[in-house]
Amino acid sequence: MDKICFLIYNIILIPGMFVFLRIIGLFNKKIRKGIIGRKKVYENIIIDAAKLDKRKKLIWFHSSSMGEFEQAKPIIEKLKSEQDVNILVTFFSPSGYENSKKYPFADIISYIPFDTKFNAERFISIVNPNLAIIMRYDIWPNIIKAISSKNIPILLVDATLRHNSLRKSLLLRSFHRTLFNYFTRILTVSESDAKEFLSLRVDEKKVRAVGDTRFDRVYQKSISAKQKNIIKPEILKDKKVFIAGSTWEQDEEVIFPAFEKLTKYEKDLIMIVVPHEPSLITIEKIENYFAKKIKTIRFSYLNDYQNEQIIIVDSIGILLTLYAYGDVAFVGGSFKQNVHNVLEAAVYGIPVIFGPKIHNSQEAKALANSGGGIIIKNKKDAYRTLRTLFQNDEIRKQKGQIAYEFVNKNIGATQKIIQEIYNYL
Repeated sequence: MDKICFLIYNIILIPGMFVFLRIIGLFNKKIRKGIIGRKKVYENIIIDAAKLDKRKKLIWFHSSSMGEFEQAKPIIEKLKSEQDVNILVTFFSPSGYENSKKYPFADIISYIPFDTKFNAERFISIVNPNLAIIMRYDIWPNIIKAISSKNIPILLVDATLRHNSLRKSLLLRSFHRTLFNYFTRILTVSESDAKEFLSLRVDEKKVRAVGDTRFDRVYQKSISAKQKNIIKPEILKDKKVFIAGSTWEQDEEVIFPAFEKLTKYEKDLIMIVVPHEPSLITIEKIENYFAKKIKTIRFSYLNDYQNEQIIIVDSIGILLTLYAYGDVAFVGGSFKQNVHNVLEAAVYGIPVIFGPKIHNSQEAKALANSGGGIIIKNKKDAYRTLRTLFQNDEIRKQKGQIAYEFVNKNIGATQKIIQEIYNYL
């Protein structure tokens, strides 16, 4: 059965995916960039590898995109601080690759080649790592099989497996059991995830729950964020600050009316809006919504601040730092499709609000269950919640403390993963 699955994968699925990407790439700049970027992947790796000190062991980290790579960073940086090793980092996504090309703790940064049998075997023979680490879920069958055939230890890190995952379906169950058993170790984010892997009849000696490095990463980043002064202290002095982070239009339709109503009672309240996509059109749309109602100012114009109650962030990459200024946070995506990273706000010890679409985030569910997070369903919910939190300091601080403790008690996965890695170096 597994041989048939590999045959279908190699004869139908991979060629079909390649043709599909080629066609879509004609219209999609991101996909086209990924195809073009892979044209010299072997040539570039050979050139980069020639510069490495061959006396050092090579550890290969693969991530699908930026989100998964953020989870790899605490591991990479700790390894680099403790061991004299070479680090290879690969990505499937162009956005992950393009945004990480200057990452200082990697010795080689590359695309992963498309997963044909030939590409996989050629790539592994060129790279020849001492250890391979796959982050979360980006498992390419030919590459995994090629690594295993070379007897190279391979770890699946920050692994998750939902109860209703398609990987557990009748047709795919056996194939994925085989794939997961190619791994030397599967390090899951929770005990429930470990049980799901075991239910596939993965060798129980391979599976261990160690936690999620996202907690370590946000804590690590929050320490440095607190040292940054991207907003002048006098702007926020004696103000209560509401951060609306990574918002989409669907989120803003709920949050903005609630904030507008709240300003009638809270004159010292400021909202910092951080749109998920801060395009000029998006910024202007927010400005037009509040025109003649509440004064707004763009983040890039803060030197001219004149007591505006809404700051619209028109740049990227500073959201986690901005959460440090907040008294309460709303995390976007939760009225559109998937909630964004709730940990980035919770780490600062503030209550975290989000909409109902949190099925993608175990952290949001756990935060809500603990009381540090609050689910709102509509405008009325949003208003009642914000008014309670901003008028009752005790409730706000209590929920914020719960949020902080939720993050703090889950820190430590990186060290456990490092200990596992050392077993194979």
